[in-house]
Amino acid sequence: MCGIHGFITTNQNQDENSSLIRRMVSSTLHRGPDYSGVQELHPVYFGHNRLSIIDLNPEANQPMNFGKFWIVFNGEIYNYKEIRAELQKKGVHFSTASDTEVILKSYDFYGESCVQQFVGMWSFSIYNKDDNSLFCSRDRFGIKPFYYQSNTHSFYFSSEIKSLKLTALFSNSLNLSQVNRGLQLGWIGFKDETYFETIKSLEPGHNLVFKNNQLTILKYWDYPSEQLSLNDDEAVFQFKELFDNSLQLHVRSDVPIGATLSGGIDSSSIVSSLLKNKLSENLETFSIYYDSTKGFDERPFIQTIEREYKNQFQLNYYSPQENEIAQDFESIAYSMDFPLSGSSPISQYYVMKIAKEKGIKVILSGQGADDYMGGYMHSYYRLYAEWMKHFQLGKLSKEVNFYKQIHEASNAKLTNVLLKATLSSVMSEDAIYKVEYKNYLPFLGNQQNDWKSLDAYHSSKLNEFHFALMNYSSLPTLLHYEDRNSMAHSIESRVPFLDHRLVELLFSFPDQLKINKGWTKYALRKAMDGVLPKEIQWRTDKKGFVTPGEVLWLRGHLSYLLDLDYSLLSFLDKRKTEALIADFKKGNNKFAKLVWRVACLNYWLTFNA
Repeated sequence: MCGIHGFITTNQNQDENSSLIRRMVSSTLHRGPDYSGVQELHPVYFGHNRLSIIDLNPEANQPMNFGKFWIVFNGEIYNYKEIRAELQKKGVHFSTASDTEVILKSYDFYGESCVQQFVGMWSFSIYNKDDNSLFCSRDRFGIKPFYYQSNTHSFYFSSEIKSLKLTALFSNSLNLSQVNRGLQLGWIGFKDETYFETIKSLEPGHNLVFKNNQLTILKYWDYPSEQLSLNDDEAVFQFKELFDNSLQLHVRSDVPIGATLSGGIDSSSIVSSLLKNKLSENLETFSIYYDSTKGFDERPFIQTIEREYKNQFQLNYYSPQENEIAQDFESIAYSMDFPLSGSSPISQYYVMKIAKEKGIKVILSGQGADDYMGGYMHSYYRLYAEWMKHFQLGKLSKEVNFYKQIHEASNAKLTNVLLKATLSSVMSEDAIYKVEYKNYLPFLGNQQNDWKSLDAYHSSKLNEFHFALMNYSSLPTLLHYEDRNSMAHSIESRVPFLDHRLVELLFSFPDQLKINKGWTKYALRKAMDGVLPKEIQWRTDKKGFVTPGEVLWLRGHLSYLLDLDYSLLSFLDKRKTEALIADFKKGNNKFAKLVWRVACLNYWLTFNA
């Protein structure tokens, strides 16, 4: 895990260029404290911060060269050993044991299609000295960031916007469409858009080429739309095999590995599987809790894993105190690059902090499973909508009864669920999100006509929902915070559920393998028979690293965030915003989420105006 930087420019002042690449590298030393390297190949300049995980030898430092190619790379190619062995059979020689060299020589051998073979997370740029071109790529789900700025003469890229702010192309002009999305929906970005008009994000699953002052972007991967014909046992078997293989690949490391543990099914499945399959010796887990009297304590669930795998791993608990959070808030906000859309990333920040204090450099996280396995409660609406759409009322009736039993739902709750399902049956995902964008929270922006449609994906209603979660509404934001929080503490965070083979498999499963007899994430639950404690395997609530931030902290040690500077928020409706804040201060929590977002946006603007 690292920080990458680079540019190609027509600026002939090589002293200025040399100074710029060094300042870009210095701006993200936290991403790679083990080594910093710069290569000046005028008109191309590469910089790299290295966090040494695979092949700790200096020969694996970057920028790395092979013949006419130079590379800077951030991430991990988990199947690098298999690719390396295949290339060796074809006569390719290697001088290091690093996955970076595997990328370089795969590119030399296979060309741009090399990325199709990678199982992993990555953002990288390869410079070809012969034709003066840059080939850049980002992994299928955007686990690793890649930001860029360009015009007809120059192209700059980096792992974080901090370094791009140093370039001549940067302007702090806000992208107000993204500001509105952040406030209304909590999204960290949209497609290639960021909070700044001049800074773009390379979309997941895309390659980029800059050659002859032309920028070309091509998609190299997409979600499957065909569904497999499998019975439950076959499907669960295939899932379990792939999940175990994903874990085997994700534990490849030359440094100690730890894992986050929230007590939910996702992180617990990773930890329990690692222990059951003896994939990690001396495993350390890291958990956050708050006041147990207010429902912010998952330790009772975590302790079921401790009892199941007694003396096989080391648990680490931490409870951040409010005054500590207030003291660290500036550092936390700075690490995030963009406004905090919720308070839960703060819990993750402290998870990474205590992991670093224990000397851990690699963390396995359960991020991503909910977004394509039917993990969110909204998944029920889409499943029911599909049956309504095709008049499969028998299936609908049975599943609603299962839902009622499992969740002990009242008639009023069932009516609400069925009403939302009915709306889902007649509305596209784009239409649903547009309604939420404009109506779920009070719209504070001075413009409402800036909705940009989601890409269409034709499948079942449930899969269309998952497609939107993976590409727009949930996963990009979660992965952004995962990256920033881990790298703020020089830790590599790995997400085994986002092995693209698992995602492709689940998108190919029939809906009933995602939600079955009222149970969400059915395939995962069944695959964890004999692995997870039953209390977690069949728990019905969903929490994760929850926090009391939006309500208690904003009325406590973070209350100063409510003192807004309306000269920075001139794009908001001042009257509505003042009324919103005043209402919250009087004790109304109805729009606490929006209040938090406004407060954090204002705080962020004080550093970025």
